[in-house]
Amino acid sequence: MKVIKLGGSLLDDAQRRTAVLLEIASAWNAGEKVVLVHGGGKHIDAMLARLGIAKKTHAGLRITDDATLQIVVAVLGGIVNKMLVAELTALGVTAAGISGSDGGTLVAEKHPPIDGVELGNVGRVVDSSSTLIEAMLGSGVLPVVSSIAQGPDGTLLNVNADSAASALAVGLQAHTLHFITDVAGLLDANGEVVATLEPHMAEQFLASNVVSGGMRPKLQAALFALRSGVHSIAIGENGGTNLVAA
Repeated sequence: MKVIKLGGSLLDDAQRRTAVLLEIASAWNAGEKVVLVHGGGKHIDAMLARLGIAKKTHAGLRITDDATLQIVVAVLGGIVNKMLVAELTALGVTAAGISGSDGGTLVAEKHPPIDGVELGNVGRVVDSSSTLIEAMLGSGVLPVVSSIAQGPDGTLLNVNADSAASALAVGLQAHTLHFITDVAGLLDANGEVVATLEPHMAEQFLASNVVSGGMRPKLQAALFALRSGVHSIAIGENGGTNLVAA
């Protein structure tokens, strides 16, 4: 079982996106079970700009007020999700799109403030159910999952797609988790890719100022998955950084 998280500018670059989806289609057609999880931050940014809504982020997470949540749900669950389903279908893969809120696939609580900053309708994944995804896989359907989670009392919450992929990989007992993004991997203070990363090294990076922006929640998600039993974890378009158990 492999969980792949697709994000960054790869979602905007048709040529690079097609190359990744071709690899996914090849693995799927070879009999490997694959679950694709996606973000779509740049698509959300573009829609917000079109509607005149200011983008706000803190600690690598999008501050999501009620108006922004509507855009997030529409873009992730609609535009981006169905684009990926359509492109996989064109490659001969039977795929179907869901959000993490469907069937309790991802359950989240409201994220607490960070540095005193309220994040709004942002969730922190606390549980996941593999029932719907396993049913899809058992029926020969590749699941494409957007990072919207079920919140308290039937609400919807915007969750970080890296955290969503990590939670699903753990819940599905996946062997492999691959964060495919628009960076080569985790970069050290000299701007060089860190090829191999053990847990204590990841903690050191997180405690430093070297890791910032979107890489911070990505590394946190990778570390959680590694410590929860996922054996093979890679960050970068070509698996530039590999997390390994100590």
